[in-house]
Amino acid sequence: MFPNLERTFVKYLFGREMKILVVEDEKGLAESITDYLSREGFVCEVANTFWQADEKISLYQYDCTIVDLTLPDGNGFDIIQTLKKIAAATGIIIISARNTLEDKLKGLEIGSDDYMTKPFHLSELNARVKSLIRRRNFGGNNDMIWKDIRVNLPARKVFICEAETMLSRKEYDLLLYFLSNIDVALTKESIAEHLWGDNMDSADSLDMVYSHIKNLRRKIVEKGGKDYIQSIYGIGYKFTAP
Repeated sequence: MFPNLERTFVKYLFGREMKILVVEDEKGLAESITDYLSREGFVCEVANTFWQADEKISLYQYDCTIVDLTLPDGNGFDIIQTLKKIAAATGIIIISARNTLEDKLKGLEIGSDDYMTKPFHLSELNARVKSLIRRRNFGGNNDMIWKDIRVNLPARKVFICEAETMLSRKEYDLLLYFLSNIDVALTKESIAEHLWGDNMDSADSLDMVYSHIKNLRRKIVEKGGKDYIQSIYGIGYKFTAP
């Protein structure tokens, strides 16, 4: 399977796949968090105990670690201190039912980036994770730029030579897919699967791929951009600098 739109979006937003560790002993909550963030395009792992978390952070690198303070065999504060001791580059978000100012201040003092009190909305956690990683990776910039193409990701707006260009949803998704795979030969089948997923049969035929590519190419060129879409005989297409 090719990556879904959400994973492609996150990968393009941050330049690579983003890996998250969820340290939470409530298995139902841990599953809900990982299911939600996975649908948003993140690669998630879970540690239900202190020692599972301690082992994982000693072996692997994470872009964000979500830490519950109360664990059956340890304390979340100790995990944060270990992360800081080994100079891990991960962002840290505390999630806890403990709502005292003392706990919040301690968490921030020892190196956490954010503190969320249970219960919370998963959509808010997702927004905070993205905001944290964005701040740590490229100063909070929401614009992705390649050559004379600029995409404002939160607003889903596209600018060619700084002129706003109106794209259909499929054309926008296609552009992000190309920008996520610069100089990569993409087959018509992979593009169709990306655009329609499990419903790709509803596209009737691969002629729909050609139609969307034709429209995207025309809109880029009409705004003064170069023709970046190269046809590769017998294979498909490649997005590259001419």
